[in-house]
Amino acid sequence: MKFVINRDVFSDAVSFAVKLLPQRPTMPILSGVRIEATADGVVFSSFDFESSARTTVQAAVDAEGVVLVSGKMMSDIASKLPQREVRIEDDGQKVSIRCGNSNFSLAKMPLEEYPTVPTVEGRTGVVEGKAFAEAISQVAISASREDVTPVITGVQLEAADNVLTLIATDRYRVSVRSIPWDAGDQTEALTSLVPARTLTEVGRTFGGAERIEITMSEPGERQQIAFSTADRTVTSLLIKGNYPPVRRLFPEQVEHHAVVNTAELVDATRRVQLVLDAEAAIRYTFSEGQAQLEAIGSEQAQASEIIDAVLEGGEIVLSIKPQLLIDGIQATHSEFVRVAFTHSENTNKPGPMLIRGQTSRDDAEATDFKYLLQPNLLLR
Repeated sequence: MKFVINRDVFSDAVSFAVKLLPQRPTMPILSGVRIEATADGVVFSSFDFESSARTTVQAAVDAEGVVLVSGKMMSDIASKLPQREVRIEDDGQKVSIRCGNSNFSLAKMPLEEYPTVPTVEGRTGVVEGKAFAEAISQVAISASREDVTPVITGVQLEAADNVLTLIATDRYRVSVRSIPWDAGDQTEALTSLVPARTLTEVGRTFGGAERIEITMSEPGERQQIAFSTADRTVTSLLIKGNYPPVRRLFPEQVEHHAVVNTAELVDATRRVQLVLDAEAAIRYTFSEGQAQLEAIGSEQAQASEIIDAVLEGGEIVLSIKPQLLIDGIQATHSEFVRVAFTHSENTNKPGPMLIRGQTSRDDAEATDFKYLLQPNLLLR
C-alpha cells in the first residue's frame, strides 16, 4: 500500500474514523483504524461491534493495499502534521508516514483478527442535515447517563408518514422534536432506539450535510441503523427493549403559562444558583408582569432576582433544579420561552412544567421542540 494525500483531508478522515472508538476497548484490536487504498480512493474505517465509522477520500494511490494501525496514535499524528502533502506507505513491517521533514513509523496490527465493518440493509429515509443536527442537540440532553436502565440511555427515533420524531427521557424530563422525513413511497412506521452518545456524534459530524440518509434494518436478532452522506457512514447497534410511551405525558393544550425572555431567565437562574448546593432547587414565583427567583443557600448566603414575564392565568410557585430548567430553555433555540403549568391529580400540587420556544413575547405559535420537566413517572 502506498499513497499521497492532502494533509487536511487525511486529518479529517482519521478524526472522523476514531470519534466513536471506545476509550477502553474490550479487545485491543478494536482500537485500530483500518486503512484501505483502492483505485477509487482511500477508505478509513473503525468498528467496535456496537458502532462503526467509514469515510472515503481522494488520494493519489500508487499501490493498493490494506493495513490496520492504532487509531489514537494515528489521530494524534495527523492533527500535528505540518501543512505539506502526506505520504503513507506499508513497507511490509511498518506503516510509514512522511510529511515535510516529519517522519513516523507505526506498528501494524493483525488485520486477520479485525471484524468486518457492517453494512446496514433495510428501509431508508432522508432528512435535512442542519435540521437533524439541531433536533439531536435539543433532544439528546434528556437521555439518561446511568446504565441502570439501558433503554432510556438512548434516543428513540419514530418515523411515520412524512415526520421523524426524536424522543429522550431520564425520568426527570422528556424532550421531543419532530422534523420532515422523506421515505418515498414507504408508509410503514419505523422505530429505532439509538445510543445517545452515538447519535450526538452523528449530529456534530453530519450537521453541515445537505441531506442525510437514514437506513433502519428490518426486525431481527441484530438490529442496526446507518447514517450516511455522500462519503461518510456511521452505523450503530440499536438498544433492545421497549421505550416507555412518554409522548402521552404531554398535554394537548395548556392555557396557564408565562412567557419570558430566554437569555434573561438563563442569566438570572445562573446568578441566583450561585448560593446553592449542587442538588438544591430555586423557588420561582410567576405573577402578573414578573417572575421572581429565590434561593436560600445557608445562613451566610441568599439570593433573589426579578425579571419581566407575561402571565396567562393565576400566580404559581414552583421549586425547580436550576440546571434542568436551563437545559430545557436553552434547547428551545428561541429568543423567548413559554413556560406552561399543567395540573396533577393532586389539585394542591402543580403538574409537570411544559417548556416550548416562541419567536416573540406575544407570539402564540410555539416551536416544534417540547420539553416536559419533572414528569410524575414514566408510563409503562
